[in-house]
Amino acid sequence: MNSVITGNHRQKIGALQQPSAESIAYANGLQNLHDLGPGELAISEWKAAGLEMPDLSVIRRYRLERVRAELKKWDYAGIVLFDPLNVRYATDSTNMQLWITHNAARYCFVPAEGPVVMFDYSATPFLSRHSEVVDEVRPSTSWFYFAAGNRHEEMAKRWAAEIHDLVKQHGGGNTRLALDRCNPEGLEALQSHGLSIHNGEEVMELARRIKHPEEIKAMRCAIESCERAMDVMFNHMKAGVTEQRLWSYLHAENIARGGEWIETRLMASGDRCNPWFQECSSKVIEAGEFVAFDTDLIGTYGICVDISRTWLCGPAKPTALQQEIYDQSYEQIQYNMELLKPGLSFYDMAHKSLVYDPNVYQQYSCVYHGVGLCDEWPCIYFPQTWEAAGYDGVLEPGMVICVEACHGKLSGGPGVKLEEQVLITETGYELLSNYPMKEIMING
Repeated sequence: MNSVITGNHRQKIGALQQPSAESIAYANGLQNLHDLGPGELAISEWKAAGLEMPDLSVIRRYRLERVRAELKKWDYAGIVLFDPLNVRYATDSTNMQLWITHNAARYCFVPAEGPVVMFDYSATPFLSRHSEVVDEVRPSTSWFYFAAGNRHEEMAKRWAAEIHDLVKQHGGGNTRLALDRCNPEGLEALQSHGLSIHNGEEVMELARRIKHPEEIKAMRCAIESCERAMDVMFNHMKAGVTEQRLWSYLHAENIARGGEWIETRLMASGDRCNPWFQECSSKVIEAGEFVAFDTDLIGTYGICVDISRTWLCGPAKPTALQQEIYDQSYEQIQYNMELLKPGLSFYDMAHKSLVYDPNVYQQYSCVYHGVGLCDEWPCIYFPQTWEAAGYDGVLEPGMVICVEACHGKLSGGPGVKLEEQVLITETGYELLSNYPMKEIMING
């Protein structure tokens, strides 16, 4: 096995994958997107808002130590990560994030002690050269069916042998390995080497729950960029525009500010707002209709901004029923937000929250949920679904929680979606999202 030195990292090159001159030039010279940063538009807006840019090196080291602390707590030798958001958390390295969600072509090995090894798609070591927590880059062994076809079992065995070798080298005799996702043939191949496989998703959700102050700086920047993108969308909300065209402005402005993607298409207008979960369509927005949306946005630094607003398309004034439903939704958000403080149990979050009669009003899927690189643990269910699905825990300082309200009558009529993003502090909470909500915003 040959090696190529690439910045601070060493890439192993297999016999079937020799490095090209171009890949070596890129590895040693070309800056990737993380080196280049989010761009002048985002940075100028952050400066105008008085925000500080985060220290990404501090974030990277903190996140890796969070993962390792969980591995040691559970007595695992290490963890193999395929989920691109988990890989991002552990390494701050990315590659075609959405494509990788459904093509298992990229993964990393994080030992409780020892070198972090990134296994990347194709000869792309330069994608990790910015990250001081990645110690080595190797070409991945692709055994998902698109890449391996009917050789997937053979390739899975090759993959498992390399993972076993790393556990043997760096596990200190511990054969307990965490894994966040895997097909059956991969599990069988790992187990054939005597490895005991455990739930890596649990490891990562618990590691990700407490945010470092520098992560909160990054989140503030991402929220600012999202809200400026919302300004552009609001200014284009005119009677006659389609939901799809209006939603496209948020996508475009997110990317222009160094954001990455939007996880859902949750925008609706008029009668499509109630019940919720209609995705945006070719429907034409009309004057006097509510326009409701959930950003579900993966923004700058890979941080999720998950806030919701409901606007009125003018020229019009809200009807009495629109105002009633909106006021109730706002009241629910404010009341439930005021409950938040460290030490509050998940059970009490559910059972002390303001919830309207489920026999009269539509309900959302949850009352609160965590957020970080995406929607994260915990998910706090409504009192009426607690026995079937609820689980307990407590709020801790450094957690970030989204407070949800989705409101409309079961009999029909207008629907409202509102949501705020909140940091749990040592003494209570701090509202991170800043976009106006108290009054119905009307354009036109």
